[in-house]
Amino acid sequence: MSVTTFLIDKPAFDIATGIVRFDYGLDDRRFCETLELPKGADPYAAQSPTFQKLLGLAAIVLGVSYFKLLAPLQIAAPDIALTEEEREFVIDVYENGLGEFYARNNLRRFGKLSLVAPADNHRPEVFKLRDRALVPIGGGKDSLVSVELLQAAEVDFTPFAVNPKGPILSSVSEIGIPPIYVTRTLDKEMIRLSKEPGFYNGHVPSTAINSMIAALCAILFDYDRIVLSNERSASEGNVAFDGREANHQYSKSIAFESIIGSVLANATGGSLQYFSILRPYSEARIATLFARETKYDHVFSSCNRNFRLAGHEGPLWCGECPKCHFVFLIFAPVMSKERLTGIFGKDLLAQPEHEHSFRELTGLAGQKPWECVGEILEAAACLYELTKRPEWADEPIVQRLKPDLLAQYGQSQLEFALAELMADSSVHHIPQSLAARISPHAL
Repeated sequence: MSVTTFLIDKPAFDIATGIVRFDYGLDDRRFCETLELPKGADPYAAQSPTFQKLLGLAAIVLGVSYFKLLAPLQIAAPDIALTEEEREFVIDVYENGLGEFYARNNLRRFGKLSLVAPADNHRPEVFKLRDRALVPIGGGKDSLVSVELLQAAEVDFTPFAVNPKGPILSSVSEIGIPPIYVTRTLDKEMIRLSKEPGFYNGHVPSTAINSMIAALCAILFDYDRIVLSNERSASEGNVAFDGREANHQYSKSIAFESIIGSVLANATGGSLQYFSILRPYSEARIATLFARETKYDHVFSSCNRNFRLAGHEGPLWCGECPKCHFVFLIFAPVMSKERLTGIFGKDLLAQPEHEHSFRELTGLAGQKPWECVGEILEAAACLYELTKRPEWADEPIVQRLKPDLLAQYGQSQLEFALAELMADSSVHHIPQSLAARISPHAL
């Protein structure tokens, strides 16, 4: 099947209904995706060049879900003008953002994609926005730690989510602040084709997608910051492919944060900020912060197997996927066994049948799982820490992995890694004034 171009049409927003329409073309096929934004948007903002600029960028980023059906080499957005920086941003989303998709489908696209779009040489207007934050909530531990830090620092913020369900709804309910929710409806034909022979399917950069949707809401409802909850561990990739590192979490990485943050700032005349408040921290460090508060124990979940785009069914944790195993592993050093098994419903370190999963997480077998998990050495260091704790040392997983951990890494490297996990990184984009307000509450 031969396809030469993926076509992205100019999007349209109806302020009366809150509906945004995105239209795409792939060969002779047409697709339409919609967003339902909250009603009550500022009419001036909706008609502004700033919003129209972000709307065009959102159309391009959301298009990855349709592009990947056939992954052609050319992308065309004939009615969406782009600056040189924005062109580089688009190529980054379609190359590195889809890095896992290419690796798992053995598709070589790096350096080969072309983008056809008119040039934008206009100087963006300064779009004044109110001093408050829009905070994406994913239903997991990370965004809840962000909430606790922001509340302690008395920062004005609003929870935000796309297609909220399951642990997102229960977490936001516990937060107790009225949220901004957006309904995203994918084209049904795209979903059908993604399951058919002759078409590709795979991972898309969901954080990039949701971030662009959040940017639209920031302009329409007057927020000058989008505050993410991406940790420093997210910057570590999974495998080398086609001359680059493919990272399941690329759109959560510091590299992508730098790119999209600059694009959003420049498109709004410097008014809209974008950064992760958890960037200085490792996953293990975030686990220690989460463990200080118990009110979210039975409303949050980081399990992707039981929490899909189509809905949430069953328990909060499946207990079988790499994400469940990793989260259990980083919580074990900072929570009592009773509390942790109460959260998960079982002791995941007492199940020998999942030994291989823990070996992958700690770098003792295979590759780092295609999941939102922390660094290999981070997982190894946390498991090593459990070997020194009486309540965990005799668990089957801990006993079986201990000799190989020591043989592969050595005690001194594991001890050093444990200390480094608790040291905050200076590599982040948190504004200095906010970092000074947050830091005391992270001690």
